[in-house]
Amino acid sequence: MATADRPQIDTTKPSIARVYDAFVGGKDNFEVDRQVLQQIQKIAPEAVQVGRQCRAWLIRVVRFLSGHAGIDQFLDLGSGLPTAENTHQAAQRLNAEARVVYIDNDPSVAAHGRALLEENDYTHFAVGDLRNPAEILSNPVVTKYLDLSRPVALIQCNTLHHVTNDEDPQGIMSAYVDALAPGSYLAISHLHNPADGSSRAKLATESQVRFNSMMGSCYYRNREEIQDLFCGLEMVEPGLAYLFDWWPDGPRLTEPSDAEHNLLGGVARKP
Repeated sequence: MATADRPQIDTTKPSIARVYDAFVGGKDNFEVDRQVLQQIQKIAPEAVQVGRQCRAWLIRVVRFLSGHAGIDQFLDLGSGLPTAENTHQAAQRLNAEARVVYIDNDPSVAAHGRALLEENDYTHFAVGDLRNPAEILSNPVVTKYLDLSRPVALIQCNTLHHVTNDEDPQGIMSAYVDALAPGSYLAISHLHNPADGSSRAKLATESQVRFNSMMGSCYYRNREEIQDLFCGLEMVEPGLAYLFDWWPDGPRLTEPSDAEHNLLGGVARKP
């Protein structure tokens, strides 16, 4: 496995983190990553807007958790590359001492880890694979900077749709949830296929084929499958919703596209 000190970055194959960076309009990506975006834009021209919507949802969630919920510890799994605004910036704007640990196994992300470490004393990064909860929860960076006996916000933003059914995403999440202290929160956003014969279902099916042909792992799941990832926790209103319906910052001025309907997100609390 690559380390944060000597990441081995392969620029001949698309990277999930770099592709997502391209989707949100970032600059830390290569032509091979932009080709994935271009292929998706052929069937969903609004793909960049969807990527930005995902980031906006995450920031709204973090504001809620850091502010209203009073959470001061965040574990952001599969965090991806730094963009215009990140979990630690949104959290620390409301609580300057909020601790954030980012986890990612992508060498491109690891290369940016040192910059996060240098930003302030409350933001940290570790290399790890979110599919291995025991390893993540025992990682020295996690155990040093997060107190797992106290409430933590666990974030899975656009990560679990890269976990195959054979890898048991629900089992993975159960392991994480079992380790969380009461009062902790879980935030998940996930690609959604309504599987109802609609144009949105067709787009989900076509997008999944294109993503998998280029990246190897991207699975649109139905509402019940995504809901199961919350492992029976208490959902925060409005429950599992379209990202644009989860406590938007203002009134909707345009009708959401089919692609924007192909993502669901929610936040839940452990009693």
